[in-house]
Amino acid sequence: MQNGIYQRRRMTNKVMLGLSMATLIFGLFWLFWIILTLLVKGGGAISLSLFTEITPPPGQTGGLANAILGSFAMAGVGTLIGTPIGILAGTYLAEYGQRGWLAPATRFLNDVLLSAPSIVIGLFIYSVYVYQVGHYSGWAGAVALSILVIPVVVRTTDNMLLLVPNSLREACFALGCPKWRMILMVCYRAARSGMITGVLLAVARIAGETAPLLFTALSNQFMSFNMNAPMANLPVVIFQYAASPFKDWNTLAWAGAALITLFVLAINILARSLFRKH
Repeated sequence: MQNGIYQRRRMTNKVMLGLSMATLIFGLFWLFWIILTLLVKGGGAISLSLFTEITPPPGQTGGLANAILGSFAMAGVGTLIGTPIGILAGTYLAEYGQRGWLAPATRFLNDVLLSAPSIVIGLFIYSVYVYQVGHYSGWAGAVALSILVIPVVVRTTDNMLLLVPNSLREACFALGCPKWRMILMVCYRAARSGMITGVLLAVARIAGETAPLLFTALSNQFMSFNMNAPMANLPVVIFQYAASPFKDWNTLAWAGAALITLFVLAINILARSLFRKH
């Protein structure tokens, strides 16, 4: 009887292990296929000129320097705006929101915002900012990206601080440490790697967002560092060039897509490495 139960369990384990391996291979197959396609079709255009020359008119050579710098500028400003807000909100949820209705309601709304289509964020910023000032701008794009950063940072900060053992907090209180100092000196240090991981994952998310920037920053054919004017960015340039009938623009679109994919892949690998290390 026991032998039969053991054999059934062993067979079930083998079947489930085989199914798990099959789904793993299935997922990795598509991932490697996407990366290989991007490298094959866009790898040939990845050269020094891609990073030093601006987007060209049809039929001429050029690069994506203005789009790359524009993406870095807007993603950087968006991260600088969204990260402190997300960390402070996550800190409130984990450290001060144990009672009452505000914290559960905030977590629910944060989850809604986390799963909201990015085009909705773009339309919101268009209506409250772009439409009011009468022109597209890099600031509008940065604000739209910052709204996408906030829920990711809130979720990771909240989760990481909740994992900090309460014994550390009690030890601080026993020594007469005020709560704000305990959070800064103990909780943040204990949850540092997870919080940094959340910020990196937020950056990876906004790196390839196209829809919000179509309604906020739009694009610019020339090199521009003016955040109060339309600004070139990789996602929108890829969208425009991929849909064009010009082969040279199509090649640049593939190169830009490869750059974004490799950047996001590198950010995710770095985030996982930091999380495992600590």
